[in-house]
Amino acid sequence: MSNEMSCKGSPTSSASARISLVTDESHFSLASLNSSVSQDEYFRCRDHSDLVLKRMQDYLQSEKLCDVVLIAGVDGRRIPAHRLVLSASSAYFSAMFTGQLRESQQEEITLQEVGGDALNSLIQYCYTGAIEIREDTVETLLATACLLQLGTIVTACCNFLARQLHPSNCLGFSLFAEQQGCTALLKLATAYTCQHFQQVWKNQEFFMLDAAQLANLLRSDDLNVPNEQEVFHALMAWIQYDPENRKRHIPELLALVKLPLLQPSFIVDHVEGLCGGANECQQLVMEAFKWHLIPGRRSLIATARTRPRKSTMGRLLAVGGMDGHKGAISIESYDPRLDKWTLLKNMPTRRLQFGVAVLDDKLIIVGGRDGLKTLNTVESFDLNTMSWSTLVPPMGTPRHGLGVAFLEGPLYAVGGHDGWSYLNTVERWDPSARTWSYVAPMSAMRSTAGVAVLGARLFVIGGRDGSVCHRTVECYDPHTNKWTLRAPMNRRRGGVGVGVLNGFLYALGGHDCPASNPAVCRTETVERYDPLTDTWTLIASLSVGRDAIGVSVLGDWLIAVGGYDGNQYLKIVEQYDAETNEWTQISPVNYSRAGACVVAIPSSATGVVPSITNTTATATGGNPASPSNAIASTSSPSSSGSATVAHSNSTTTGTFGTPRATE
Repeated sequence: MSNEMSCKGSPTSSASARISLVTDESHFSLASLNSSVSQDEYFRCRDHSDLVLKRMQDYLQSEKLCDVVLIAGVDGRRIPAHRLVLSASSAYFSAMFTGQLRESQQEEITLQEVGGDALNSLIQYCYTGAIEIREDTVETLLATACLLQLGTIVTACCNFLARQLHPSNCLGFSLFAEQQGCTALLKLATAYTCQHFQQVWKNQEFFMLDAAQLANLLRSDDLNVPNEQEVFHALMAWIQYDPENRKRHIPELLALVKLPLLQPSFIVDHVEGLCGGANECQQLVMEAFKWHLIPGRRSLIATARTRPRKSTMGRLLAVGGMDGHKGAISIESYDPRLDKWTLLKNMPTRRLQFGVAVLDDKLIIVGGRDGLKTLNTVESFDLNTMSWSTLVPPMGTPRHGLGVAFLEGPLYAVGGHDGWSYLNTVERWDPSARTWSYVAPMSAMRSTAGVAVLGARLFVIGGRDGSVCHRTVECYDPHTNKWTLRAPMNRRRGGVGVGVLNGFLYALGGHDCPASNPAVCRTETVERYDPLTDTWTLIASLSVGRDAIGVSVLGDWLIAVGGYDGNQYLKIVEQYDAETNEWTQISPVNYSRAGACVVAIPSSATGVVPSITNTTATATGGNPASPSNAIASTSSPSSSGSATVAHSNSTTTGTFGTPRATE
């Protein structure tokens, strides 16, 4: 039996409650307690620790049993204390009193650069577990708590200061936290500075930064700015605050502004005049002009200055896909600066195996199937008003498992399945004439193929027909209305994800034979196509073998979203860095999905327009009964695979696998 009770009162008062079990007058002995009805008891006093701490506090106030005196180095204040209490509360004092340090034998210890008030408050906290934090004392308290390694107080002070953060003081908080070695506050203040940079650089603290501190700030890709012009204007404001002493820092600081991402006219009007005779500045300007004038060589001249800051990359949208039920209808949005996915909107009706493209401020959702029949209809989602409409006429042929992409204006719908047979036909929609027309067919029937635009040509990669998965690649020239074969991939890939980055085409994952084949293998391999040499090369593999990957380009990264590994639909999201040839995992999507249509759009408070890079995404996937047939891919349709026009069309295509045994 256990017994727990409150022990109110002082320890000495309990003596009066002492019970004698054996006395001369007693008729009982201890042995008589060993009866069949007796039970052992475990007793616990709930208030014991509070009572002990209270008694220790009383001893401290009356200076009884104290065995050490702490002396504040700043003002000489003497504070008696107990080594045991200090060691139990502070790692600093524990190391001091339990080790071989000289202070372990001293009765009086001076703590240099420590104020008496802060030291006394923290010593009292060791006995009471409570402390008052005020605006006029928090910085001194935090500095002293950091020294004494009182982690709970450090956290409390950081949280207190975090609530006081403002664009006018966040830089000062960052410097203070760095000086004190307070990593928690430094992280909070730095994140706040980046988030509110547009307000921060207009406050006095910004102009008080030295060149090294400013360089450290401008170096961050986390600055929350609408464009790189904002960073340039901030730099110029800092220089103009003290031009006589700061102009000499222009070359080193201008190198931290991403000049290639500025418009050429802005460079001519505002940047060139800064160079004077400085060779370093002239080289930076020349680098920026080369980026705009020779887009075909961007992969060769890419540097840290050509990689957008996270806030200017835009966002990803993951639309629909397969989720193990009847199909996902949600649209999730990814913010790269926050590394976070959020629900944007749901589709009005369930639509599977469709294609998605971006035109102006709208998502264009093409074809697919509703669970009963294959569709030829087209829906439009306005990213400004967040409303759905039917603005585009239907295609000539119903298609699910199709790929779609914008190429030089028109929208192409490629291949797929019409509900009865696999297709090699291709339709083109003219936004000006608002009509669909057929163009030359492909040489092979393809569903769940990857579709991308590279070098002003439409590429169709892999996919499958009713019997095999393809490794072949076809290329369409809109000026000659002809398809030509290009070098095949190293392996067959149905359900392949496709993306274009820096002038190269990437093929991700996929399966090597129809899902009905028990020997089907889903691969984690990735290969890259070089259009100049017409060759494919294997590169770093994904972490998990899968098909039905949604792919898009965001900034200088290739993003792979979700997929199907043969057993389950995945939430995993991976990011590829071409410079290091490495995949890293980022925040997963909230809902498991395979074959999602993934497209990149820029972030804008006044609306969403197509991203700088033309992006084509192809999403393909099977029905819930045959999930292995799902695939997804995204790529960039600009002539070089990189950004050349501020408002070019961006597209995403969706293709899914066989919904019926006959397909």
